[in-house]
Amino acid sequence: MSTTQTIQPSSLKAWLLASRPKTLAAAVIPVLVGTAVAVAEGTFAAPAALAALVGASLIQIGTNFANDYFDAKSGADNEDRLGPTRVVQAGLIEPSAVKTATFVTFAAAALVGVYLIWVGGWPILAIGVASILSGLAYTGGPYPLGYNGLGDVFVFIFFGLIAVTATHYVQALEWSTTALVASIPIGLLSTAILIVNNYRDVDTDRVAGKRTLAVRLGRPATRWHYALTVIGAYAVPVIQWAALGADAWILLPLLTLPLGLKRIVDMWKKTGKELNPVLAGTAQVLALFGILYAVGIVL
Repeated sequence: MSTTQTIQPSSLKAWLLASRPKTLAAAVIPVLVGTAVAVAEGTFAAPAALAALVGASLIQIGTNFANDYFDAKSGADNEDRLGPTRVVQAGLIEPSAVKTATFVTFAAAALVGVYLIWVGGWPILAIGVASILSGLAYTGGPYPLGYNGLGDVFVFIFFGLIAVTATHYVQALEWSTTALVASIPIGLLSTAILIVNNYRDVDTDRVAGKRTLAVRLGRPATRWHYALTVIGAYAVPVIQWAALGADAWILLPLLTLPLGLKRIVDMWKKTGKELNPVLAGTAQVLALFGILYAVGIVL
């Protein structure tokens, strides 16, 4: 039985589906790693860390709502969709309700941001405004980032570099090279999630005029893009240990390397809906890598 048959329109389950809780690892893990750097440096501040976690999660959910609304509006989501059910396209929630929920969620993130701005000043204001605008512009606006091959760059910057370093900043009140380095593998694995998603949807996106990087590169190059992105993430802690003087604890994320390599192999073997477990598996790699990385940084 399909998802649309088992979920009643506008039910709590439909809204939970629209929020896409499985994607929250991309919001939570950067905050965890940024906080780990603060803990290791003795600058941990629980209220700021919690606010960063709530704010990042709300921005992620708001972006998910926006993507659901704008992808359905543009025709990118249709009956040929291979990924998980989108509530607007499936008729589970009215488009106007999802649009309203998008702005309400971003407004809630902004309210949380008021505290972080009070703590961290104008840099956090700039980051917060840019994050919300980018969440809307990913699939909406006159030049949607995701439709023009810029989604991968957006994810790496906002779910890697900015999320980790800003989380550290609101606790330490200074920028950190350590946090910047730690943001790189998190950004790469977050980007890898998007690469799988866009690789799966190459054919339908091409028809819909959605020129993702995967559409531009084609399938063979996208497989290599994914492999290099995942391997690059694992290379960072090795470099930190071998060349930057970090303790061997920083190598803890390598325990998940077999899982990462399996996802790479799966990208070569699977197509269409078979890639949905690879997408979920890549998010799992991000979560496990990030947790172990945070532990290694603290230790």
